[in-house]
Amino acid sequence: MVSNRCKLAVKDELKKLGLHFIVVDLGEVEIMENLAPEQRSEVKIALFNAGFELMDDKRAVLIEKIKNTIIEMVHHSDEIVKVNFSDYLSQKLNYDYTYLANLFSEVQGTTIEQFIISHKIERIKELIIYDELNITEIAWKMNYSSVAHLSHQFKKVTGLSPSHFKQLKVKRRSPIEEVGNVVAPTNGIN
Repeated sequence: MVSNRCKLAVKDELKKLGLHFIVVDLGEVEIMENLAPEQRSEVKIALFNAGFELMDDKRAVLIEKIKNTIIEMVHHSDEIVKVNFSDYLSQKLNYDYTYLANLFSEVQGTTIEQFIISHKIERIKELIIYDELNITEIAWKMNYSSVAHLSHQFKKVTGLSPSHFKQLKVKRRSPIEEVGNVVAPTNGIN
């Protein structure tokens, strides 16, 4: 789950199945009932039909928690993270960052850092398109040390400078759930 809309969809599916939830959060669900195997299968099918996946593997669940924590911070928070992402992830998920980084790289085929950068660039595209902030304000909001650092990273990922991206008639963005999942570099403006 990567948005509040996803959480609502999952809640709706659980209600349809007559299940009572304690928590429906990004990447996790806690229900009151103890599920029999056939009920679990019903939940899995209902969630799959709604575009979600029920995960049993603890490693896969932790990977999703890492992704959702990053997505929440980059796309859905107005707070500016002034701590290192590594410290933030470690605190939030109660795991040593080295363990999280190694697991993520092993399973995803990319680093947590690259995943974060991909999402930050996608968020920067969104902020450029909204045209409410100038590039200096965007750099500050996204916690870059300078406009030059933001511009360099933006160009490295997209092949375009932020100002060139702003001038494009068709500005392409990627759905959040697809950002950072492809190891191969993009061809410019995806």
